[in-house]
Amino acid sequence: MTMRLRQIFYFFLLGMFVGLSLSGLIYWVITSIWFGNHLTGNLGRTDVASVTQWLAPIVWEGTFDSTVIDSIYKQQNITVATTVFALGKYTRFLKDFLESAEEHYFVGFRVHYYLFTDQPEEVPNVKLGQERYLTVKKLPSMNRWQDISMSRMGILEKLIKDELASEADYIFCLDVDTKFHGRWSVESLGRLVGVIHPWFFDAPRFIFTYEHRPESQAYIPAEEGDYYFTGAAFGGSLKDVHHLTKTCREQMNIDIANSIEAIWHEESHLNKYFLHNKPSKLLSPEYLWRDISMSSGYVKIIRFSHVAKNNAEVRPNL
Repeated sequence: MTMRLRQIFYFFLLGMFVGLSLSGLIYWVITSIWFGNHLTGNLGRTDVASVTQWLAPIVWEGTFDSTVIDSIYKQQNITVATTVFALGKYTRFLKDFLESAEEHYFVGFRVHYYLFTDQPEEVPNVKLGQERYLTVKKLPSMNRWQDISMSRMGILEKLIKDELASEADYIFCLDVDTKFHGRWSVESLGRLVGVIHPWFFDAPRFIFTYEHRPESQAYIPAEEGDYYFTGAAFGGSLKDVHHLTKTCREQMNIDIANSIEAIWHEESHLNKYFLHNKPSKLLSPEYLWRDISMSSGYVKIIRFSHVAKNNAEVRPNL
């Protein structure tokens, strides 16, 4: 009887091992199909790199199969939290942001927008699709755009910790002075996701505007760095983005205590974080272009871009 139970137990373990191995193989095959590369970075696109040195995919048009990815994520019943900040005159960008998001952003999936503003009465009445939600949260006004920018990390950290644990699976944090022009969907999901800055995606490292003062917690030595990431769009799982925002908030507080302000504020700290905590997926500049009127041979489709604006007119302290 004991021998029989032992055999059953061994067969059970063998079955689990085979099942897990097959699951891993299936995941690897699907991932390869999605992004059109077998860890070479060149099968789907030969004109751009589609994988990093640490084997994270870089998402470009032509490196994923939207039908395959959509069908897989549809079965997972996911919710994507999306945060935007619109303070002062930046409320003027909300209508285009929300209307274009409803047309292009995670279409067919559950999305919950979290809008932080000092003027809730200025939030436009935009018709949202099925399983699309908007929550408006009031913030006090701020006198410096730099303070608005740097305060986001602490606010996002608190939102994830206090409200989102049971409400969402992924989160993206986006600038509001932007507009969607094409598909942005589940191909962008990952544990930790960074967007390559459109000004620096084809630039050498010495051009990157990292923080180079050793006194700052955002300091990156001149000989270090992989990519330059924009602070206008980043995301990932709740756990990983919470750790990112918590770390950046803590590092910025140390700088503030030492009367130091990193050259590009929270973007500088974000780049320092990504240097030591490699993103599991990178989004190409298709996912945050400079201006819809500008073009590049590498960028086959513009999915999301900043909109043209007069910084001196919309920012409170310029």
